[in-house]
Amino acid sequence: MARVTVEDCIEQVGDHFALVNLATKRYRQLQRGAPRLYNCPKNKNAVCALREIAAKKVKFSGNLKEIIQERIDVELRRQIELARLGRG
Repeated sequence: MARVTVEDCIEQVGDHFALVNLATKRYRQLQRGAPRLYNCPKNKNAVCALREIAAKKVKFSGNLKEIIQERIDVELRRQIELARLGRG
């Protein structure tokens, strides 16, 4: 794969929001030293995460709607807490 595109990745996960969540999670795993699942030695971890998604090496490990709703709930709780502390 010469170039990885958002469209390549969207085909695998369904929508932009899901792609951002999956790519972020995989990027963090790679930053912490997780082994690469796709041969991309010259790429930075963010690009490697996208290549892995496009190549179907990485996917959600559960119900996508539940995973996304959980992320939304966590972010809402964080925003509420920041507002309560006067930082929002």
